[in-house]
Amino acid sequence: MTILKSEKIVALMIGRGGSSLPGKNVIPVLGVPLLLWAAAAARRSEYVGRYYISSDDDDIISTAAQAGYIEIRRPPELSTATAQSSDAVRHALKAIEADGPVDIVVLQHANVGTITNEIIDQCIAELVADETLSAVVPAHEAQEYHPYRGRRLQDGVLVPFVDGVQDISANRQELPMCLFFDHSIWALRASAINDPNGQPPWPCMGQRIKPFITKGCLDVHDMEDVQKTERWIIEHAVPYPSDVLM
Repeated sequence: MTILKSEKIVALMIGRGGSSLPGKNVIPVLGVPLLLWAAAAARRSEYVGRYYISSDDDDIISTAAQAGYIEIRRPPELSTATAQSSDAVRHALKAIEADGPVDIVVLQHANVGTITNEIIDQCIAELVADETLSAVVPAHEAQEYHPYRGRRLQDGVLVPFVDGVQDISANRQELPMCLFFDHSIWALRASAINDPNGQPPWPCMGQRIKPFITKGCLDVHDMEDVQKTERWIIEHAVPYPSDVLM
């Protein structure tokens, strides 16, 4: 199957200014602002033809511009700590479509540098190959956090988080596979982003989501995460973003 680089396949990076780790999206990672590692992966994609950054923060916007990302200024109501990412994606899609038709949106999270162009392209290829899919999303297995093991508080004591399930094995390997989404990139079919019945809590993924199995990604929330990201980049021999900067 051949997919040509197309302006109908766009990268959309999202990241807001407020954070418990000030400036985390542009914090130096091996001497390079964090978000540029993600931007470089998308710039090297064989398929992505347009690039956008949705943010309320001038530093994030100007840094992404170094990799050719076009500004979509996020309004205040979508820039709070409680704002929903799907709402930001839907807001950005309007601006993207104003520049031209779009079939696939590769959503990128500005605080994740553990991504390669190969992962992006494989997710795009799988989405193109199956027109029934609304999204292809990297996901990893985490049986230790299986919902059958979870508990919630009720009247001051712990009760099963998932009701009505009997004969739950204490052995992780005997539980049904439990997958959690990575927050590196999501390949989204543009026509499904506004689906009112999309799966919560990220309805912009639509209803038919195929996992792209990974070992997980590293969301940067503190300096330890920065160090882990640096080690991952070195171990995977990811080239520096200098080749894609404007």
